[in-house]
Amino acid sequence: MAEVGKRFKSRIMTTHLPQTSRLLLISGRYLGLLICYLMSGGLFCLGQTLSPLHAAGPRLVDASGREVVLRGYNVGGWLLQESYMLGTDTLNSQWRIQQGLLRTMPEAEVEEFYRQYRKNFITKADIDFLGKQGFNAVRLPFHYDLFLTPAQRRARTAVLRNPRSEAQLSAYVEQLGTWHDQNQLFTDENLEGFRFIDDVVNWCAANKMYVILDLHAAPGGQGTDRNINDNFRPLDLWKRRDKKGRLIYQDVTVRLWEKLAARYKQDSRIAMYDLINEPHNLNAANGLSADNQELRALYARLITVVRAQNDQHLILLEGNGYGNDYTNLTPDKLGVRDRTNLVYNAHRYWCTNAPEATDPNPNQVNLIRNLVAFRDRWQVPVWVGETGENSNEWFAAAVQGLNAQNIGWCHWNIKRVDSGAGLLRVAPYGSLLTPQGRTALLRNVQFANCQINRDVLAALTQTAGTRAPFAPHTIPGTIPATDYDLGRDGVAYHDSFSARTDYRDHTPPNQGQAYRNDGVDISPSPDAANGFAVSQLEPGEWLTYTVKVAAGGPYTAELRLQPGTTPGRLRLELDTQPVGTVTVPAGTAWTTITLPTPVLPAGSHTLRLLIESPVSQLGGLRFAPAASTGEASRK
Repeated sequence: MAEVGKRFKSRIMTTHLPQTSRLLLISGRYLGLLICYLMSGGLFCLGQTLSPLHAAGPRLVDASGREVVLRGYNVGGWLLQESYMLGTDTLNSQWRIQQGLLRTMPEAEVEEFYRQYRKNFITKADIDFLGKQGFNAVRLPFHYDLFLTPAQRRARTAVLRNPRSEAQLSAYVEQLGTWHDQNQLFTDENLEGFRFIDDVVNWCAANKMYVILDLHAAPGGQGTDRNINDNFRPLDLWKRRDKKGRLIYQDVTVRLWEKLAARYKQDSRIAMYDLINEPHNLNAANGLSADNQELRALYARLITVVRAQNDQHLILLEGNGYGNDYTNLTPDKLGVRDRTNLVYNAHRYWCTNAPEATDPNPNQVNLIRNLVAFRDRWQVPVWVGETGENSNEWFAAAVQGLNAQNIGWCHWNIKRVDSGAGLLRVAPYGSLLTPQGRTALLRNVQFANCQINRDVLAALTQTAGTRAPFAPHTIPGTIPATDYDLGRDGVAYHDSFSARTDYRDHTPPNQGQAYRNDGVDISPSPDAANGFAVSQLEPGEWLTYTVKVAAGGPYTAELRLQPGTTPGRLRLELDTQPVGTVTVPAGTAWTTITLPTPVLPAGSHTLRLLIESPVSQLGGLRFAPAASTGEASRK
């Protein structure tokens, strides 16, 4: 496989399967499709465009034996809302958001809002965009409640109206048991969950992209974090029993994967089944085993039920501890007959990317060295199902380190509200609990209304050492300080703190948390030409700008800045040659400092601004021909 920075040129290039609703209109295909449908029990088999994937030792390969490295994006926040990505942190989970909406809206209106939200949040335009960037995979996180009928979902909604009522929750659990026993779960082929999967699979196939199905919110909840698994009680997937003594949420989970496997077993456009997202806090302190016994037992059931459908899809396992701890879950411990086509997952956040770093527990795999050692020890494929939520410097180091080891990855997440960390920035919308806020949200989440965070995209797709212009800069002209080049710390810029590598340290690398997602600190500023200024400039930090000098000659540089409490000192270089140094008197008011330059040669050059002594903020640099400086300053 080619590097991600080379746009995945070795992706399988074939034609895509038309949408099911158009199949009957395609001349010459109807009979073959009908025969395939009747033989397989599935909807998608003839005209498949992507080769089925399987495990060959530690590699993922297609039907021809060619290795396929899946590199893509998560479309989270769509089929399960996570509060922090929506900017509703105080609500903490999807059911609490719904609970807030139900205080002011009838249930039918809440359901209609969610239909519109799901219609707008991810569309074919979003998937087409990912395909054009060279990604070859999409992980689809979903909530199990999308596979409930409207009547069944109303029963769950009754619980969130009164979540502290144990009686109400027990009543829902007993209903689940009844529906399970009467085979009334997940039997309607037109359920929302199936429709969304079908849409995404079709959209992705048109872009030669594989899909990974991810049960992100499992029945009962796979951990303690409500934001992730939308549970009413912590760890109920592992603990809650019905009146018959059954772990009924587990039975429902098994039934769901049984139905998914029966429906999609012949669909080679789906790469993997991610059985349970991020199980976590399964430990003795929470009344469970200390060595993943409960998780191992459920995985054995899930693997068995999928294979019983004659489904040979790759199965992605996630360890305890948010997807990383495989104690008692290694292939020799799983307790299943069929161990083929298993893939082991890691979720990598806020940890070091240093290739030599290792965890003393060989079954803890979020560090790259442990992940490689686990793959080599057990001869199984490994894949990073989630990574991100950091700065561009961390993103680039992570994907370049994984690419070097031929390990695939899927970045989190495609969209976030008012955040530079996502691929697409959703504009703020106000309050979700007001009609105006909801209307704005439904509008803002649409692809056409999102801002593409080009710096994030560059971090994920550029090779190490690459530097590229963030914006065109011409001398004479004005250069916003925030529009320094794209590239890693040490290549395009240097900042004293450019990435989080300790989950306990929540300091943002960009402490102004505005405009870009690098380590450079950027804050909103009305005194800067573009409304943003580089702030907290410290000694030893620097910024580079690719510039085009239109005409050779001497210039006057004007630096628009806010001084610090002590005198500052800034130096300019052009292609490593000195341009000049300015001293900035201490103060607090924004001011303009001028610097006469030597003759600047015409052509393309690299301009570097170095901080020798600190200043508070830098808004931009303006270059005017020396002969017209007086006239320019009067303008």
